[in-house]
Amino acid sequence: MKQLFQTKATAIGGRNGHVRSEDGVIDMDVRIPTMMGGEGGAFTNPEQLFAAGYAACFDNALIHVARLQKVQVQTETTATVGLAMNADQTFALTVALAVKLEGVDAEVAQQLVNKAHATCPYSNAIRGNVDVQIEVLPAPVQA
Repeated sequence: MKQLFQTKATAIGGRNGHVRSEDGVIDMDVRIPTMMGGEGGAFTNPEQLFAAGYAACFDNALIHVARLQKVQVQTETTATVGLAMNADQTFALTVALAVKLEGVDAEVAQQLVNKAHATCPYSNAIRGNVDVQIEVLPAPVQA
């Protein structure tokens, strides 16, 4: 395997602390969301950061596989990431991806999404550990 890129981020204080990337682009406080009994507010949390990363990565995987197939398409990917508790009191992530593709029919859209899911580094990293639900949403009708 040839490594193409790597980066670092450091957390201090866990879910009620601070995260910073090595280049300082991410430099923010994190807090436990109110739904989990935290103070919430204008802060991010690990699941939100994961959702943003997964959405961007999956969307780029879609663009990549469409380009390889010489297909013109507009893409939009929304990742919903949740935190769940298992019966044995361990934690797990839940993931759902909602994908819109404009410029292709439903069959081609599904093929591209399947190939993107096989290509995306986030999908590959969590495969077998997190059940990822993927919904291909209908593209808006052009007037």
